[in-house]
Amino acid sequence: MTAVDIGLPRRLVEFTLDGRTVSVPEGSTILDACTALGISIPTLCWGDTLQPRNACRVCMVEVEGSRTLVPSCSRQVAPGMVVRTDSERTRRSRKVVLELLASSADLSTTPQVGEWMAECGAQPERFGPPEPPADDHDERRPGEHEEPDGSSAATVRQDAKVDNDLYVRDYGKCILCYKCVDACGQQWQNTFAIAVAGRGFDARISTEFARPLPESACVYCGNCIEVCPTGALSFKTEFDMRDEGTWDESRQQRTTTVCTFCGVGCNLTLHTQDNEIVRVTSPHDSSVGHGNLCIKGRFGWQHVQNRERKGEP
Repeated sequence: MTAVDIGLPRRLVEFTLDGRTVSVPEGSTILDACTALGISIPTLCWGDTLQPRNACRVCMVEVEGSRTLVPSCSRQVAPGMVVRTDSERTRRSRKVVLELLASSADLSTTPQVGEWMAECGAQPERFGPPEPPADDHDERRPGEHEEPDGSSAATVRQDAKVDNDLYVRDYGKCILCYKCVDACGQQWQNTFAIAVAGRGFDARISTEFARPLPESACVYCGNCIEVCPTGALSFKTEFDMRDEGTWDESRQQRTTTVCTFCGVGCNLTLHTQDNEIVRVTSPHDSSVGHGNLCIKGRFGWQHVQNRERKGEP
């Protein structure tokens, strides 16, 4: 029997995971146990700083006695539970879900998704050829309004919305995982600048009355970017560099430091490429911000490399 240590001491619950008898602290999810044991479970909508939404359905596992597959990110372990994470049923489900997601959204900037699709043999083209990218880049202009009726806002390969100098909303990559909505809403920022608009195939992430971001309640904390799993929300710097073909994470260095704008003490991780800061994140295990920052911490670094004022007082 293998004992798994997850967090503070709690009453242990014993269950069977892929044929092994495992004991985990009470309240642990199946995903918690799998992660602690080194069992890889793909997931897109789960976040270590957010409550699970069960939206992406990639992390489904088989529980003996359950009529349907269950989401491992939110299903808590129960005594005597028998779980299978790599059965034929779970592999088939994961394959179809990844195929559906890849056929309806651009997952080219989603970490690890290529590996997952290769492992399960996913073939998104089974559901039809992908929509071609937008040819007219002139439509990506600052101040561009969203479609007020959402008629084309929910379609794949829609034009990126570039209406400010800090970050870009490329909803052609959005899988509606709701993580950005939760980070902006009651779980962290409590700004409620964005929400899910529309229903069914017209569902989309939108600002109030589909207004441009500068006219919305957004405070530009960038916490929605921090939790986005697909790159639908990204720094303007990263978006421009990807467009130019110069973005290269293998050449980037990460340096964790402390934000100097105030006395709160938030931790910053500076991502630099060719001695230039290209984006800023924050460690999720920080006891101060848990990965969250304000506009100054997230975007207030341009003055560090302002070449126009070089040599001037």
